[in-house]
Amino acid sequence: MSDQESFISHLIELRERLMKAVGAVLVLFIALFIWPGSGYIYDLLAAPLMSALPEGAKMIATGVITPFMVPVKVTALAAFLIALPFVLYQAWAFVAPGLYEHERKLALPLVVASTALFLSGVGFCYFFVFQKVFAFIHGFAPKSITPAPDIEAYFSFVITMFLAFGVTFEIPIVVIVLVRMGVVTIQQLKDARPYVIVGAFVVAAVVTPPDVLSQFMLAVPMCVLYEAGLFFSRFISARRETGSTEPAETR
Repeated sequence: MSDQESFISHLIELRERLMKAVGAVLVLFIALFIWPGSGYIYDLLAAPLMSALPEGAKMIATGVITPFMVPVKVTALAAFLIALPFVLYQAWAFVAPGLYEHERKLALPLVVASTALFLSGVGFCYFFVFQKVFAFIHGFAPKSITPAPDIEAYFSFVITMFLAFGVTFEIPIVVIVLVRMGVVTIQQLKDARPYVIVGAFVVAAVVTPPDVLSQFMLAVPMCVLYEAGLFFSRFISARRETGSTEPAETR
């Protein structure tokens, strides 16, 4: 097979994988839109905030089509999160044939672990962080003020926080991969610990609301997960590529 034919076959396969991933998200989106409905899903997303607001307080929508579009976006987000394992599997299936045998043995567990850790970060943010942070913030609100958060601003805030905590929970995977590839040693990562701690609080200050509690609740898991990555890296021996090792299948 010529290089051009091989390149075209790769593009065709990539298109098929992308269509399967997008199709899975679309099917789930339609199913969730029909039942339980986009409004119900948005109410679930807003539950941590609503529980912290005074009784009778409601959220507002300042745009004409915002009451429709924001719940639709939330439904799309829920569909993507549910379909995430399948989407990552399609990515894995596309690159797996071109990997070395030892890379294939490592890559699949990493894909599964990355999915689980990302969803764990989102769940930690929703079930724990939101409730604590919203209660903390609204506890300082003057009694003369009636909170009425905008639903579009709340959705943007949720997306930012979900991404921040989801990516943060990937830190052990990053550490393990760096050690496995021989880019850094465990001792070098240990020596970098003070800089990592400072960097964690700097990142938390940038991506979270300007309150101490939310920054602390992001920075501390970052440090703990970094230590977890160091711990599990001890069981992963660094292995560099050798000229005698061939890919499992030439793509």
